[in-house]
Amino acid sequence: MKNIVIAALSLTLVLCFAQIAGANGKTGEELFEQHCSACHPNGSNVINPDFTLHKKDRERHGVKTASDIIGKMRNPGPGMMQFPKTAVSDADAKKIADYVMKTFK
Repeated sequence: MKNIVIAALSLTLVLCFAQIAGANGKTGEELFEQHCSACHPNGSNVINPDFTLHKKDRERHGVKTASDIIGKMRNPGPGMMQFPKTAVSDADAKKIADYVMKTFK
């Protein structure tokens, strides 16, 4: 019985740490589809066409790195919803930012 309790507690701790770390198993593309694609289908912008996710537009607006993208997710400008850490973990935000940098050139 003692071994079962220890095993159950160990499994619970592993699952908790995986959840905290944002280890949900989703790819950057899947996370982008979940959180971003409604307003940014194929990297466009349905709210403000001047602010697409394509490199030329990102860079024109000072968004040149994955960290810059995460910064916009956390503290967006007018017209964009905010994605706080409680909604999108740091790990997932990084996956999304890396996907955007790689995909929308």
